[in-house]
Amino acid sequence: MDGEGLIKRLPQVRGPYRPNYALSKINWFQVGGPAEVLFRPEDAEDLAHFMKHKPADVPVTVLGVGSNIIVRDGGINGVVIRLGRGFTFMNRVNDEVHAGGAALDVNVALFAAQEGLAGLEFLSGIPGTVGGALAMNAGAYGKEVKDVLIRAEALDAAGNLFVIQADKMKFRYRGNDLPKDWIYTRAVFKGEKGKPEAIAARIKEINDAREATQPIRERTTGSTFANPPGKKAWQLIDEAGCRGLQIGGAQMSEKHCNFMINTGGATAADLEKLGEEVRRKVKEKSGIQLEWEVKRIGLNIE
Repeated sequence: MDGEGLIKRLPQVRGPYRPNYALSKINWFQVGGPAEVLFRPEDAEDLAHFMKHKPADVPVTVLGVGSNIIVRDGGINGVVIRLGRGFTFMNRVNDEVHAGGAALDVNVALFAAQEGLAGLEFLSGIPGTVGGALAMNAGAYGKEVKDVLIRAEALDAAGNLFVIQADKMKFRYRGNDLPKDWIYTRAVFKGEKGKPEAIAARIKEINDAREATQPIRERTTGSTFANPPGKKAWQLIDEAGCRGLQIGGAQMSEKHCNFMINTGGATAADLEKLGEEVRRKVKEKSGIQLEWEVKRIGLNIE
């Protein structure tokens, strides 16, 4: 990787470029190699300018807060975009909540609560950002993004802005049918007037449930594997004898066995090997092939 050399080929922007940036600093597992170049655009206009004028041969990868990824140990070639403060805005318009693509899901839930708007409490139980939640139709505690979204804004690979109504996104379980390289910059969610004390009580209920059942104080992400139709991934993992299974510094949590944790010193390769071993054992036991919910990106070390 030659981050300094790559920066010389990139367009002039307002946000900073950082060469050879250690991505282990900005993902929840705290593993993985460097980004050849990390770019933090100032705002949507800065990002659009970059996308329109970057060299066509330079690959682009978008990261939120790194809450649902394994960055492989060889790092990521090209430019890694991390949306910054210009994308963390939240405001109320009538009974809508407008939020930037880098706003934390939990902060959107708390903002809505402060405004006396109900219906978004479930977001407090989802790790990550609005952009990631849109891309994967994130859900928890009986609701998904598709249930509360009005519209979203996104930039395509050429820097063109699209405003997409929720019903045009064709949401499905943990995904949508829009192009995978679109970058979500804004979402508009529908709320409904509620009693602040009732909204706060629901958020506390969700937080207490997470604390009791998930290893949220460990180096982890959300669920490792998606639930197969009609099944619970954690139950299949448990029945296959994988609760607490460990490879290197990577372990399936004893507390919630669909959560993978870095117990200290794990490599990305440890995490990925553990996940594949769990998939093998579950397939052998139940005949069901688990699908990764955690995204794995970047290069392996040969």
